[in-house]
Parts: sequence; C-alpha cells; structure tokens
Amino acid sequence: MVHTSESLLWCSCLGSVWFDVCRELIDDAKKGCADLVFKEVCLEITARARSVLDDVEFSALLKYASERMQEKPVISIDAIR
Repeated sequence: MVHTSESLLWCSCLGSVWFDVCRELIDDAKKGCADLVFKEVCLEITARARSVLDDVEFSALLKYASERMQEKPVISIDAIR
C-alpha cells in the first residue's frame, strides 16, 4: 500500500483525535469512579488505545494516565449523600 502525503496527514489527524478521546475518557473516569474502579478503567482504556495510537501518543497517554492515577481521589459531598 502506498501512502500519499494526504493520507498520512489524515491518519495523523485521526490519531490526534483518538488521543484526545482517550484523555477525555480518563478524565471522566477520574471524576465519576471510585479510585480502584478508576485504575481498572485506565488499564482498559490504555490497553485499547495501544491499537489506535502511535508509539509517541501511546507513551504520552501512559504518562498522563499514571499521573492521574497518582492524584489523590477527590470525594464529593454529593457522592456521600
């Protein structure tokens, strides 16, 4: 298969979209899940992201996910009620 510069640009843009979507999923999980569940969700997101992100984006996503995992969980008063 021969890639044109246009198809490579399209793939690059699509990769960026997937990266942004994965980060948003991680952020949403952090807001809405208990800490243990959040970590499990992060593992699932990163496992699936491996097949759609290039090596650089995947490494950046892993770094982002690990930073979010190390953050202290925020307990909302509304969640307790």
